[in-house]
Amino acid sequence: MTGIQISTAQQSLSVGDNAPEFSATADDGSVWDLKDHLGKNYLVVYFYPGAMTSGCTKQACSYRDRRNDLQSSDVTVVGISGDKVENLRLFRKAENLNFTLLSDDKGEIARAFGVPTGAGGSFTKVVDGNEYQVSRDLSEKRWTFVLDKNGRIIYKNDAVNAEKDAEEVLDFIRNQSKG
Repeated sequence: MTGIQISTAQQSLSVGDNAPEFSATADDGSVWDLKDHLGKNYLVVYFYPGAMTSGCTKQACSYRDRRNDLQSSDVTVVGISGDKVENLRLFRKAENLNFTLLSDDKGEIARAFGVPTGAGGSFTKVVDGNEYQVSRDLSEKRWTFVLDKNGRIIYKNDAVNAEKDAEEVLDFIRNQSKG
């Protein structure tokens, strides 16, 4: 898998902007709609280049491992990539992920947030002794947003450290709660 070649994206969203309304197919095949998740918790919307790649696995596992801390801080996490649903289902199973992954295989959600996209690629991955061909038509840049309960962007990171993303988001949320 090669690095992301940045394409022209619309103006990226900033802290204080309202998140665009969107829906997408989740890893379990259901339709996930943003409006169904507003008014309840903070919502972490993180974009990542591709399921089952090195940095993306570290990032996803950091959210998986911090689930209890995130839930106790009223945080719901959703990961978005250019992967097809089958890749997401395999990624969730392979890494025992405990949050929703959304397929943005045409890059529409990324564009709505202003997240750059680039060429996809393919590789072979072994999961539970079975070999799978993992391919995607596009990759999305690694960016993280936090939305408040009303869907307003209160945090944006366009220079994400994959391993530390969950920790940095959690620190931000905890500081919000103090203020």
